[in-house]
Amino acid sequence: MATEVARMTAQAEENLPEGNRPEDTRYRAVRRKAARYAVPAAVVGVTALTVGLVPALADSGDPDLPELTAHQLVAKLAGAHEEHFSGTVRVSTDLGLPGLDGAALGALGGARRGGGDADPQARLTELASGTHTLRLAADGPERQRLSILEDAAEYSIIRDGARAWAYDSASDKAVRLDVPERQQHEKRSPYTALTPQELADQALKAVDAHTTVRVDGTARVAGRDAYQLLVEPKQSGSTVKAVRILVDAKTGTPLRAALTARDGGEPVVEAGFTKVSFTAPEAKAFSFTPPKGTEVTEPKKQAPTSRSAAPDTGALKALLGGSRTYGEGWTTVARLDLPAEAAAGLSSGDAGQAGKLMDGLAKEVKGSFGTGRLFSTRLVNVLLTEDGHAYAGVVTKDTLVKAAESRK
Repeated sequence: MATEVARMTAQAEENLPEGNRPEDTRYRAVRRKAARYAVPAAVVGVTALTVGLVPALADSGDPDLPELTAHQLVAKLAGAHEEHFSGTVRVSTDLGLPGLDGAALGALGGARRGGGDADPQARLTELASGTHTLRLAADGPERQRLSILEDAAEYSIIRDGARAWAYDSASDKAVRLDVPERQQHEKRSPYTALTPQELADQALKAVDAHTTVRVDGTARVAGRDAYQLLVEPKQSGSTVKAVRILVDAKTGTPLRAALTARDGGEPVVEAGFTKVSFTAPEAKAFSFTPPKGTEVTEPKKQAPTSRSAAPDTGALKALLGGSRTYGEGWTTVARLDLPAEAAAGLSSGDAGQAGKLMDGLAKEVKGSFGTGRLFSTRLVNVLLTEDGHAYAGVVTKDTLVKAAESRK
């Protein structure tokens, strides 16, 4: 951990401003294949990987706290190690996707995993749209509980060591999960959501030479004093305007994080505690026995796991047949190569829910790459070209098109 803190703080310090340092057949075939991959992987996946980068609402009053430099605050944030806590988190996501709600995203996620009502992959993906209330609890690195509170129902993932349960009270269905051995001793649960900590982690990873980092006052969050850390891209080609993290003055724990887009309006993503306690929860919080009559699904050979409802990037690259990048920093564009069978062509047929979704979101664009289709959100843009490539990034349409035209 000390090495990681040193790397993050040194990287942030290097980037502080001076004075603050201490339709043809082939194309239709590609589109059908993309209906299976591009929407859930490139739009939902890239979004989930980048949503953790964000001005947050705060309690009234600005507390008078000792001054900290950006270097010191980043060190405090990166060094936070609170493993015992409980609280309520409000998550709000507005990607600007017309007609795409959390249920639709969850359906896509469930279709890829083949899960039921209690499948974590599908349920956590639903958090990528709308407003949700979560209840979190942790007692060390091996005991966590995450609950999504709904109208007269609750969906929970309860982990105790190598075993975990996912339970949906509305359908009275449960999934028994085996935590992969490689994840059993990690600091955090493999079943997590869009929490302030997850978002703050992504923000720290984004700090580079193209980023400005500064302390931007103080605030009160969930009844606690906090510093505000502002992370801003220096580049104009990104869709991100700023990332704001409210850091607990005492523990260094991220209490809220929010990402705003250059198009203005409400934050694209915001997650923050409305109530929090840093004392160990009662042991019964991590114990679960399926109620009588519950439909229980046993674990599969490959248990469904998720980090922030995002697909594993290594698996994503393998699935899409490799990738390369263009640009740097916040204007980086990834080119994903669709599987060879897609480029070769597929038989005609219904593209399904994902295909209909793509048709509703797509806009035709032309360039030296030929004809393509652009899928836009307030945060992520994806361009699918007729030769079987998908270009994606947290960048503007113009930046994306330029990257596709400069391909080699």
